[in-house]
Amino acid sequence: MGFDFSRHSIPLEEILSGGPPKDGIPAILKPKFVAAEKGDFLKADDRILGIFYNGEAKAYPIKILNWHEIVNDIVGGKPALITYCPLCGTGMAFDPMVDGKRYSFGVSGLLYKSDVLMYDHQTESLWSQIMQEAVVGKLLGVRLTLVPMIHTTWKAWKKEHPKTLVLSTDTGFKRDYRQDPYESYAKSSQLMFSAGDTDGRFHPKAFVLGIVLDGIAKAYPFSELEQGPHSFDDTIGSRKIKVQFDPVSRTARIKDKNGNDIPSVVSYWFAWDAFYPKTEVYKGPR
Repeated sequence: MGFDFSRHSIPLEEILSGGPPKDGIPAILKPKFVAAEKGDFLKADDRILGIFYNGEAKAYPIKILNWHEIVNDIVGGKPALITYCPLCGTGMAFDPMVDGKRYSFGVSGLLYKSDVLMYDHQTESLWSQIMQEAVVGKLLGVRLTLVPMIHTTWKAWKKEHPKTLVLSTDTGFKRDYRQDPYESYAKSSQLMFSAGDTDGRFHPKAFVLGIVLDGIAKAYPFSELEQGPHSFDDTIGSRKIKVQFDPVSRTARIKDKNGNDIPSVVSYWFAWDAFYPKTEVYKGPR
């Protein structure tokens, strides 16, 4: 069974091959974890994606996600889909349940606007990570529910969640997780694949914290957050939020009025702008 492109919501000519074939970047289907004190393969400042879901904390090292991009997991007794696109810098967690059925996901080897196109094993529909929905195939238009996830350092996450589990390097695949295949890419202003016309007011790989509320997209550039204030109230549409930034761990997050994390995503500027060209952009006080 192959991908059926007869139903699509994005231009087919803008779907590009990322190089590796379908499953050439192997998703992790049966992840293994170790306790925090056994995560000695991680340095204090290593970046991780952290999730606290239904009372359980788990950490997913970027150095592992660079090689796999997708982890099909269970957190706090509930299914969770952990995704990371190294080309866009986007780590996003989803509830993979659709109409009461759990879907599992792999890496298609295809890209849209430089962002990973995932595919579900059940129907082989293609899903845009940043758009959070199926863009090709049987499940066209179906959306996944975004779950709060924090992009931070191993040290900061352990301090906040000392009982966290961490994804093990025992993935079942032979990869050198000490090597970062995207190290030079992250520092360059060049893109590997076209993302269309993007706003050049920030470096393409500058990090922003992006969120969509009430149909309104807004980006909080780290360069603005670094200058302070590091905690402030804001309003998007009818929603009042609190934005927090830790300049030491370079951790940005958004909370609601009750102090609960609201789903947001840390992204390279070019990627956020490519998918949300009408985004509002936060400017700090001068």
